Amino acid sequence: MIVFFFLMIALVVVVAAVTLAVIGGGSEAVLPEAEPDRVADGLPETRPVVRADIDALRLPVAPRGYRMAEVDDVLERLAAELAERDARIAQLTAAAAPAAPAAPAPEDRVDLTKDDR
Repeated sequence: MIVFFFLMIALVVVVAAVTLAVIGGGSEAVLPEAEPDRVADGLPETRPVVRADIDALRLPVAPRGYRMAEVDDVLERLAAELAERDARIAQLTAAAAPAAPAAPAPEDRVDLTKDDR
């Protein structure tokens, strides 16, 4: 019987503690203010993205994984920069490629066919 009374008193104490924690037992806030969910992607705005920027990038985690909007923003930015770099590489490659060699004149050609005489 004493065990029953002890368990009942413990139950009342636990319920009272939980109630005070939920309600906030006073004028002070029990929980601190939450930080905003959306943060900047961390990629530099003033210069092209380099490998170290990608290695240092950490996207915030949501309850079911990553926030799709933030991942989409980062991927869109990276795709635009890669497309810009690809276009620049193609432009520089075309400028650096030597002109196609001209076809030899007909009199400079050697006839390699075998005569059947």
